[in-house]
Amino acid sequence: MDTDIVELDRIAVEESLRIVRSVADHQWDLPTPCTGWNLHDLVSHMAAQHLGFAAAATDGGPDAADPATWRPLPLGDRPRDAYQAVCKQVLAAFAADGVTQRTFPLPEIHPTFAFPATMAIGFHHLDYVVHSWDAAAALGIPIDLPAGALQAALDIARLIPDDERRRTPDAQIGPPLPVPGDARVLDRLLALVGRDPRWSAATARGTTVSVPLTQHRS
Repeated sequence: MDTDIVELDRIAVEESLRIVRSVADHQWDLPTPCTGWNLHDLVSHMAAQHLGFAAAATDGGPDAADPATWRPLPLGDRPRDAYQAVCKQVLAAFAADGVTQRTFPLPEIHPTFAFPATMAIGFHHLDYVVHSWDAAAALGIPIDLPAGALQAALDIARLIPDDERRRTPDAQIGPPLPVPGDARVLDRLLALVGRDPRWSAATARGTTVSVPLTQHRS
C-alpha cells in the first residue's frame, strides 16, 4: 500500500469529482446514506476534509490543527466548481516532493498524535472511496473504481476498531453489517463501515422504487 496509496487516492478523488460534477441543480437536496445529510451537506463535508488533509500534508501547522479547517465548507452558488478547486488542492498537496516522509496531524482522529503520511493518505483514500459511493448512491448511479482502489480501501477499513465511537449519533462509520460470504469487495467494504450496499435515495424517501446495487470494475 505504501508505494501505491498516493496514486490510488488520486483515482478515488477524481472519481468523487466525476460524480459531483454530474449533480444536477435540482438534486442537491437528495438524501444520502449519511444519516441527516443531503447531497449538498455531504459534498460540503467532503470539501472540508480535502482542505484539512491538504493543510496536514503541507506543513502540519495551525490550519491543520484548527477545528474550523475541518468544518463543512460553504460551496457558494457554484458547488461543483468549489468542489473541483479543493480536489485540486489536496491532490497537489499529496503529490508534493517528500510528502510520504512527513507526518500528518489529524485532530478529528486523534488530538495530539501525528500519523505517518502513507497511513494518513490511506485514511483519506478510504473516505473518498466510501463517500464516492455515498454520493453516487444518492444519485442512483454506479461508481467506477479499479479493483486495487477498492481492495486498498477494504484493507484500511479492516484496521478501524469496532468500538463505541461507531455507535454515536454523529458517527460517519457505523457498526459493521453482515454480508454474504461471496459478496463483492465493494459490498464488503460498505458493510464494514456500516453502509447497506442496497441503500437508495428512493427507498430512503419511503417509496418502493428500487435502484440496482452499485457496480464497479473487477
